[in-house]
Amino acid sequence: MRLATFNILHGRSLSDDEVDLERFARAVAALDADILALQEVDRDQPRSHGADLTTIAAEAMGAPEHRFAATLAGLPTAWSAATGDLQPGTASYGVALLSRWPVRSWKVVPLEAMQGPVPVVFPGATEPTMVVDEPRVAVVAVVETPDGPLTAVCTHLTFIPDWNPVQLERLVAALADLPRPAVLMGDLNMAGSRPALLTGWRSLADALTFPVVEPDRQIDHVLAEGALRAVGEARSIATGISDHRALVVDVERGWSAHGAHGAPAGRAAAG
Repeated sequence: MRLATFNILHGRSLSDDEVDLERFARAVAALDADILALQEVDRDQPRSHGADLTTIAAEAMGAPEHRFAATLAGLPTAWSAATGDLQPGTASYGVALLSRWPVRSWKVVPLEAMQGPVPVVFPGATEPTMVVDEPRVAVVAVVETPDGPLTAVCTHLTFIPDWNPVQLERLVAALADLPRPAVLMGDLNMAGSRPALLTGWRSLADALTFPVVEPDRQIDHVLAEGALRAVGEARSIATGISDHRALVVDVERGWSAHGAHGAPAGRAAAG
């Protein structure tokens, strides 16, 4: 099966600063994922032509099962925390999980924001900027794959360095009773091996994903617990949209004799 995670920047391309819905659909279709995790997803936002980007992605990849979970409601100029089920037509923003296979159950895990203004030193700056954190969520599906159940998780953690480890640890704790193997995908806003070290889960995909043009770090991850292994090398793909590259990896059930990233001899790389 093919897994992919992609922070889509609400479908916007850095090449022309526009959201082209057909271009977005082509980018998703080209990933050819069986299970896809999307972050920075718009629904009913004017900046993305009022479209439901989750539905467009689902149609593009042939995913009858999909779930959008809002973290913020309203327009970018006046965001508010999204609580409960939003009414149809409410502009919102969040994450989405899509599957070509049937889903046995869905679950949304709220991830609390850090309270109050927080000082953050952004890359290239010498002085901290006071920022107000936003709430985050994870959307979780127990997927009935051809080889049995798989728990799939999509999330987008805060960029605040001292708080994203807290969110990650709380998320993993919330997954404790769900079927294994499990895979956690998303923009974790933590570089390199840190998410794997914090959780004890294995990374299935090592590839630089940000920034899109000349990536120098991996902040998008695919982590696994249980009998799931990568088949071939992961790919970091510039799709023509977003400031992130998509991260794609082919996997199969079973333990790898070569560790988290090794592939059995004779298997083709993801392509």
